[in-house]
Amino acid sequence: MTELTFARVVDDAAAALSLALDRELTGHAVLTPQEALLLDGDGEGVVAFTDGVPTHVHHTATGRGGATALADLAMTGPLRVACYAGDDGDVPRTDQYAVAPGTPAERLAGDDALAERTREAGREAGIADADGGAGDLDAVEAFLADEEKVEAIRDRAREEARERAEEWGFDDLDA
Repeated sequence: MTELTFARVVDDAAAALSLALDRELTGHAVLTPQEALLLDGDGEGVVAFTDGVPTHVHHTATGRGGATALADLAMTGPLRVACYAGDDGDVPRTDQYAVAPGTPAERLAGDDALAERTREAGREAGIADADGGAGDLDAVEAFLADEEKVEAIRDRAREEARERAEEWGFDDLDA
C-alpha cells in the first residue's frame, strides 16, 4: 500500500532530500522540476528511499536511471515534491537505476553536508554505496550530451546576468 506523506513545492532539491532523510522515508518521492511545473517540460524524477536514504533513481521522460537520471533532473529553482511511504513507485531496484547514497544530494542540491549525512545514514542502515562513484562520468557525459538542457542553462544564466546588470545600473553599457 502506498500512502502520500508529504506534497508541496520546495525551494530546491536539498529540502526534498533532507525531508526524506529526516522522516526516514521508506518508499519513493516524485520530484517535478520547475520546467515541468511552469513550461510543460517533460519528465519527473522518481527516487526510491530506504530509511530516508536514496538508493535508486528513474527519470520518467528519458527512461534513464541512476546517476544519468540525476543529470536529467539537475536544474535550478523550485520543484514539487511528493513523498509516498510504501512502494518504490516506478523505480526498478536494479544496478542500472542504483545510486550511491550521497550522490543525489551532491548532484541535485550541491550540498556536501547533506551528502555526508545521507552517506552516514546509509552506513547505519546497512546500505552499500551502489555505484561507488562509477556512474559519475556517465552522468556528466549524459548531461553534457543533452544540448537542450545545456542551452537552457546558458539562456537562464544570460537572463540572470541581464537582470543583475540592470539592477546595478550597467544596462546602458554596450557589450
